[in-house]
This record gives sequence, structure tokens and C-alpha cells, in this order.
Amino acid sequence: MAALLGGGAPVYALLAALLVALAVTDPGFYEPDRLLAFIRRAAPLVLLAAGQYLVIVCGQFDLSVGAIVTAGVVVAAELYSEFPGAHWLVVCAVLLGAGALVGLVNGLITTGLGVPSFITTLGMMLILEGGVFFWTGGSPQGYLPDDFRAIGRDDVFGGLPWAVLVCAVVGAGAVALMRSGFGRTLIATGDSERAAALSGVRVHRVRTVAFVLSGAAAALAAVLVGGFSGVSAQAGSGLEFEAITAVVLGGVLLGGGRGSVVAAMAGAFSLTALFTLLNLQGVSGALESTVQGAIVIAAVGLGAADWSRLRRRSPSRGGPPS
Repeated sequence: MAALLGGGAPVYALLAALLVALAVTDPGFYEPDRLLAFIRRAAPLVLLAAGQYLVIVCGQFDLSVGAIVTAGVVVAAELYSEFPGAHWLVVCAVLLGAGALVGLVNGLITTGLGVPSFITTLGMMLILEGGVFFWTGGSPQGYLPDDFRAIGRDDVFGGLPWAVLVCAVVGAGAVALMRSGFGRTLIATGDSERAAALSGVRVHRVRTVAFVLSGAAAALAAVLVGGFSGVSAQAGSGLEFEAITAVVLGGVLLGGGRGSVVAAMAGAFSLTALFTLLNLQGVSGALESTVQGAIVIAAVGLGAADWSRLRRRSPSRGGPPS
């Protein structure tokens, strides 16, 4: 169990405290329908956090995921306008392929051309947002049919939301991936790119695959967001920063090489719980960005301090402990 949860004990304690606070603030929170609705709202961010984790743990960033969500929702609506009878599975497959393609472009530019991932994905975010605005004029046309929206808002298996099932499957897949050889190479690459390369790891390929998986996770999140919220030119606005906040809240080192994907997903639930609690307390939603910024600074600062202490306490090469 300890190996599964990783070293993110603080985020699990925070999540437990927030859930208790929600129960005290709203006594009906733990009714099955209300609790499942909370998980449904958190599911897109959980998917984004899992994808973002794969990129961050190998030492990179992906700022394009929010724009991928927006583009995915708009593209789905436009596809249904052109092909009203399209099957929802086909549309979902198209979105997943497009998201993976964006991730592939991000990865190839970052690893092949040596452009820092922060710049690459920031540029991709602006390209996608500008393309969506140009295509729609700021007001998307089209619609999302009920069978497509069912994934984000309807239930399956007698009351279990599709979004919860998708979240569970992706979470289990992410855990299995990180326990595999590929997951270990991701962490090794983030810990020391040179050491990983000398040990035979194809660093460029590993990082490119991480970007591809992050793009696909963002496209899947777009399916859930579209089903839950409908068509909007701002469907994914700010989600890239929420995903990064969730990952660092889960104790993942921004420089790569340390962190648990389960803790990153717990960070997404914690962030959603925090925003829900603030909303119940009547705190303005405009303060969400302020809260996110404070969380990032605090989490990164504490993580960097802990890492520095570990480095000072570790034995130096060929000598006694420093």
C-alpha cells in the first residue's frame, strides 16, 4: 500500500481534512448522489493531473492541456454540425487522436529542436486558443448530442457516473504504467537525464511519449467537460494551471525525478474539494487563482527545502556523508 500511495502523505491528510470540512459545512455532502456528483466534477482535473504528472516527473511542462480541452469541445461540436449522425465512439476516437497528435508535436519540438517545454507548450496553447477563436469568432456553433454528453453527465451500472468510471480506469492505468519499466525510466529521466542516457534510456523517446499521453488525457478530459458543461470557447480556460497546481500539491518535484501519480490525482481531488468548500463559504470565485498561486509557491518551496535536506544528508560519492 505504501508503494502504491507513494510519498504524498501530506496531500492525503489535506484531502481528508477538506472532506471532513465539507461534511461539517454541508451535512448532505456524503449522500451517495452528492458525493458521486463531486467526483464527477473532479474527474476532468484528475485526468489532466495524471497526464501532467507524466510530463513533470520526467522534467518537463505541458501548458497546452487547457487549450486542448477547449479545442476538443469545439471540434466535437463542429463535427456533429457537419456529420449529425456520427457515432459518439468515432468522435471520441477523433478527439483522442487529435490530442495525442498535439502531444506528439510538443514532444518532437521539445526533444528534437531543443526548445524548452515551457516555451513549446505555451506557444501551442496560444496557437490552439487563437485557432479556436478564429474558427468560431468567439462564439462556437453546433451542438453536442445526448449520447456524446452522456459520458460527462449520465450514469451507468445503476447510478455510477460514466465520469467516475473513466476516472477510475485512467487512474488504474496510470498506476500500472508507473509500476512498469517505462514508468521507472520516466522517473530516472527526470532525476538525471545524463545518467538515464548513459544507462541506455532513450530520453527523447521517453519524453515524447509522455507528451503524447498528456495530450490524449487532455482530449479525454475534453469529452467529460463537453458532456458536463456543453459547448464553450472557454471550456478549458485555466485548467493547465489547475493541473500543475494539483501535481505540485501532490508532492511531485517540479524538476522531475520524484513523486507519485496517485498523490498527483489526490491533489486534483483536494483542489476540487478546496474550491467547493470556498464556494460553500461564500468566498468569491475570483480568489481561486490567488489560492492556486499560494499553493504552488508553498508546495514547491517546501518540496525544494525537503529535497535540499535529503541531498545534504545523502553520502557523497566516494566519501563520508556530507
